[in-house]
Amino acid sequence: MPLFDTLKHFDHPNEYINKYIALQIESGVSDAGLTYELAYDWLLEQKAVENNFKSHRSELTTFFHWLWQVEQCSILQVDRRSLARYLEFCQQPPTGLIGFCNVPQFQLKDGERRPNPKWRPFLGKKDLGQELAYQLSHSAIRTKLALLSAFFSYLIDVDFGDRNPAAILLRAGRYKNNQQHLTAREDDENLKAFSELQWSYVMACVDRLAEQQPDEHQRSRFLISLMYSCYLRISEVAARPGFSPVMGQFRRDKKTGVWGFFVPLSKSGKSGTVAVSDALLAALKQYRGHLGLSELPAPDEQTPLFVRHKASAHGRDAGVRHANLGIRQIREVIDGIIASAANEAEADGLSQDAAEMRTMTTHSLRHTGISHDINIHQRPLSHVQADARHDSIDTTSRYLHTSRVERHQSAARKPMDGLANQG
Repeated sequence: MPLFDTLKHFDHPNEYINKYIALQIESGVSDAGLTYELAYDWLLEQKAVENNFKSHRSELTTFFHWLWQVEQCSILQVDRRSLARYLEFCQQPPTGLIGFCNVPQFQLKDGERRPNPKWRPFLGKKDLGQELAYQLSHSAIRTKLALLSAFFSYLIDVDFGDRNPAAILLRAGRYKNNQQHLTAREDDENLKAFSELQWSYVMACVDRLAEQQPDEHQRSRFLISLMYSCYLRISEVAARPGFSPVMGQFRRDKKTGVWGFFVPLSKSGKSGTVAVSDALLAALKQYRGHLGLSELPAPDEQTPLFVRHKASAHGRDAGVRHANLGIRQIREVIDGIIASAANEAEADGLSQDAAEMRTMTTHSLRHTGISHDINIHQRPLSHVQADARHDSIDTTSRYLHTSRVERHQSAARKPMDGLANQG
């Protein structure tokens, strides 16, 4: 079953694919829908180079078939050993999955795009009309691992996954590239989070846009404020099959009177409530005021949290104006704000900061919120762990960091004899 159409038809809804994904969910792979949407979003980022797009869509189609049909498991369960089984599967695929001529994955029939019954994910060779035994070269296996490694890295970036088994096999497995020179990354600066200065440009930019273009950017300001303040993953604020975020997720505790934001389903499948700061509560009141709503949500209020300003042209919400924003739409909004903020930083002569800001992603808002709360606002680590919904305090502790500048400054004051200057 092909899963992704060509670039020309990529944005068009396909009932055959939708039914297939629904079947996987019914069969017990509960996150198949979200995994597919993340893959769809990942492929959109490859569309600038058509060959990259084709390579990634082919690999993901084969991988998802093995994942859902053969292993019948979630992508979050894939580790080094199971991925090795996938490679074995690719080296000796069932004969029914091997074709001997290139055919399109989809074909137009009766006015709709249908899966091509002649298409096969593996392409074999013939010699003088005779089918040869299927073979996969060492180089082809490394290419597969490289493509999957890029996708696993993306899943980590959006905090849907926390490991990259493909990268491990490339580095240390029998498929590693012997010419690959691996260096220690101890001195590499991790740019996942905005610095305090860089973040000030982001907030100043979105504040200004919200004042100048309120109909478009009041939503942007509240979206960014919510994701930063509550450390939210994009999948926790974006609409997807079976989930539409609503205002009623802001809840007031009857006993204490404090407000929290309820996340019904996190990456680990757990629900939880994140503490809401006074600043975020003020931002919520401002956003709701712009929408013509009461200051604060009523219990179980079903007003959509973020809606499109224009009707969707494609997809399952085609023609619907007030549909919730999906992952791709949210990413486009935030990426646009980050790009504008980087341009303003560069105009002020902060070219290096601007360059670093342009490497940030939507998920950087979560990293930034956690990092700032620990290192700048001095929130207790246990409180941050609870709001970040980390299973272990060790995960939260990774955000306890010092910059290279801070390390240099502290090193500069070290005496050679280990004793402080007494004179």
